[in-house]
Amino acid sequence: MKKDQTKIGRNDPCPCGSGLKHKKCCMRKRNRLEPESMKQIYLKRYKIRLKEREDIAAIRKAGGLVMDTLDLVESSLKPGMTTEEINTLVHEYTLDHGAVPATLHYRGYPKSVCVSINEVICHGIPGDRVIEDGDIVNVDITSILDGYYADANKTFLVGAATPDAEKIIRVARESLKRGIEMVRPGNTVGDIGWAIQTYAEGEGCSVVREFVGHGVGFDFHEAPQIPHYGKPKQGVILAPGMVFTIEPMINLGNKELRILRDDWTAVTRDSSLSAQFEQTILVTESGHESLTPYDLD
Repeated sequence: MKKDQTKIGRNDPCPCGSGLKHKKCCMRKRNRLEPESMKQIYLKRYKIRLKEREDIAAIRKAGGLVMDTLDLVESSLKPGMTTEEINTLVHEYTLDHGAVPATLHYRGYPKSVCVSINEVICHGIPGDRVIEDGDIVNVDITSILDGYYADANKTFLVGAATPDAEKIIRVARESLKRGIEMVRPGNTVGDIGWAIQTYAEGEGCSVVREFVGHGVGFDFHEAPQIPHYGKPKQGVILAPGMVFTIEPMINLGNKELRILRDDWTAVTRDSSLSAQFEQTILVTESGHESLTPYDLD
């Protein structure tokens, strides 16, 4: 991120949070906000910690490890494999590369990765469940490297595809793509959610409400929350230096869920398929950059 001044449009909502347009608020005091002023405003009002150039480089490095780990999992997935075997792969690869799995012991979570199959929306705990031909398998990895966090996931199809499996994976992937496309300074968190919700529901799918994206980088979960539904021009205004995940959970059926007895695993209430894709996104001065990039086309 460059260290020159951050431009705010005349008709954009003022980043001080007054609810007024910038031209009728802080623009009267100065034409541009200094980066240090922006950092102070976002920390004080939203508890959002904007990242500096050095922070972004470190998160990008952690993101590279996350993507290498996901690639390893993808190349290893096959019918007959257990979810515990995936956990072992992720755990050992992460440690071998000088990092720590962020999920391990996080709020009591017992494993180094989340593996969610078919009707499991998220937070599937690895164990003795066997992956079968035709399953869709979401693998969600967060690594801590040199004290910085990066977070990403993908949903993989194992073996032969069914029309339902193909559809939910396609819609979930495109949902993430459309959410990312809304990321640029002056847009809002609501713009991201609106783009995802409008597309997914237009495809006859539903968007999970209970779990959202989140700030990341200095910690596993930071401000702001990034809902995958919403209304345009509502919520926090996006500013350069913000780093957060976008991770829409899309159900083939309705949006309702239930949590299993382990207090972690979330499944669709109607047992329909659910898929998810996630990347860690940086707001740049002119748009966005994925710090955990992979192809969404």
